[in-house]
Amino acid sequence: MNRNRATEAEAFAGAAIHPLIATKLWENPCWFSFRINYLALRFNGPVYGRIADRHDLSRPEYLVLYSLSLRDGIAAQAICDTAGFPKNTISRAIHKLVKRKLIRRALDAKDRRSFVLHLTAEARRILAESVPPMVAHEKRMLSELTPAEQQTLSKLLAKLVVDSPNWPIEENRE
Repeated sequence: MNRNRATEAEAFAGAAIHPLIATKLWENPCWFSFRINYLALRFNGPVYGRIADRHDLSRPEYLVLYSLSLRDGIAAQAICDTAGFPKNTISRAIHKLVKRKLIRRALDAKDRRSFVLHLTAEARRILAESVPPMVAHEKRMLSELTPAEQQTLSKLLAKLVVDSPNWPIEENRE
């Protein structure tokens, strides 16, 4: 364990955590990926489980709706580029959403060779119901941090996201 993580471990010495989680936090050479994945799963499981149960939407389908709620009238390629899912997964999600009449495709006014996607009223209703619990869940997750710590965390994670196109796509395999 390096010195910084040893100091972190000491700060949490009295906390009631599973011994394996403690090992993964402070004796793990891939400490960042463990932490980010663990937190993402603690968010995604309950949030997307609720959405699937209430609205019969898969995570990629909901991601398309959520993306359009942030920026309606974008091309499918923009969603693919920012989704973290393979293009064919997003394409299938879009086809299902069009079939369910949750989104509609329209010719792009700027480029008549391509299509843009728009939310329907039903999709907006689903989003109005599903986004507030997501926000509440995230607020609860961040409540252990002060506002200044939340701002610092936001800036650091944004810095990593902005740099991520520079990361190698895959490691050399032998």
